[in-house]
Amino acid sequence: MARLLYLAAAVAFIIGLRRLGSPRTARGGNRIAGAGMLLAIIVTLVDQDVVGWGTIVAGLVVGGVAGGLLALRVQMTAMPQLVAAFNGFGGLASVLVALAEIDRVAAAFDVETGVVAVLTLAVGAITFSGSFVAYAKLQGLMTGRPIVLAGGKTANAVMALGIAALGVWAVAAEVAPAFWIATAVALILGVFAVIPIGGADMPVVISLLNSLSGVAAALAGFIISNEALIVGGALVGAAGLILTIQMGEAMNRTLANVLFSGFGGATGPVAMSDKPVKRATPDDVAISLAYAETVVVVPGYGLAVAQAQHAVRDLATQLEERGVRVAYAIHPVAGRMPGHMNVLLAEADVPYEQLLDLEQSNPRFGLTDVVLVIGANDVVNPSARDDATSPIYGMPILEVDRARTVVVVKRSLSPGFAGIDNPLFYKDTTMMLFDDGKAAVESIIGALATV
Repeated sequence: MARLLYLAAAVAFIIGLRRLGSPRTARGGNRIAGAGMLLAIIVTLVDQDVVGWGTIVAGLVVGGVAGGLLALRVQMTAMPQLVAAFNGFGGLASVLVALAEIDRVAAAFDVETGVVAVLTLAVGAITFSGSFVAYAKLQGLMTGRPIVLAGGKTANAVMALGIAALGVWAVAAEVAPAFWIATAVALILGVFAVIPIGGADMPVVISLLNSLSGVAAALAGFIISNEALIVGGALVGAAGLILTIQMGEAMNRTLANVLFSGFGGATGPVAMSDKPVKRATPDDVAISLAYAETVVVVPGYGLAVAQAQHAVRDLATQLEERGVRVAYAIHPVAGRMPGHMNVLLAEADVPYEQLLDLEQSNPRFGLTDVVLVIGANDVVNPSARDDATSPIYGMPILEVDRARTVVVVKRSLSPGFAGIDNPLFYKDTTMMLFDDGKAAVESIIGALATV
């Protein structure tokens, strides 16, 4: 019966993961996968006679209350930090499983279990500490810029070799304390591996850490011979790796370049153009939007910070009532985590069919009357297409500069995460509206009523 229920849980994982592939079915998929995990946990606790039903119910209540409070209190702008924390705790759980099993069997474990335990501890500990460095960067507890230490790469290589040597010693000589030492070194390695990575690369890092948390869980499943943990961890690991590769392609960067280049770590002032910009008022923007036939909104992290998604939805509704066709162009790495903009717009009940990806958006820009860019920078920077000397050259961008008119809502001309100027701001067809994203959109809505 336990094996049949584990199979049912695995089927729930697969169905849930499949439904997560579309915004329309993602919420249901999340519930299905969550129900599968709940089933797997309860079956394990009952089958192994770990705790009684009273403890299980108490755990459900405590965990449910904690999860509910997080869901209600965490802002959408903080969702990347929450995901990073989830990844970290997933890695920590795998570490605790491995250490508990090592302590249980003492020196009687076989070589296979010892090897898998070493891998679990290494991957899980790196995921835990690395995820919370990512959390600190995203939360502003430490600088989001790369922190490149002298000899950092060499130190990381030495620590990785040290973990391998400690693992061999622990397995070959059956020295249990060596497992704990290897875990401590892996925790340090996780910190040193993530601090040289800048905020612009956080979508890739979060995807990779998510994949590693799944790998650690699958390895922990092998240690305790738990089929549900193996299947669930393998699915998370594979899905996270695929997403990591997709994020890298969206930035025209290899994974090695993301992890080891210290991208965005240049110091000193950014070379800004001395060309004038065309400043706009909310009235200017309202007139352009009111007489347009097609409008495409490009959201960026500035929209998330300003919590402007609901105001943007209200603006789109007013434009649609005037007969304007509105769509949204979403860059894969806009924001701080994969799918960040999709989640924000879904929260504001933006119709799914209006969300366009990179490949769908670019052919439309040449036929678009007005593109409204809110808080995006690097993902609309034409240098990635036109300037072979640019650090982001070759990165696929939303080619908004091909539209008839571009309106950029931004607090200032400050550069994005890549730390470079954006020629889009100085084009004759670009109007700059300097303001907070939400305040700017609300002002445009007010001005639209008088047009």
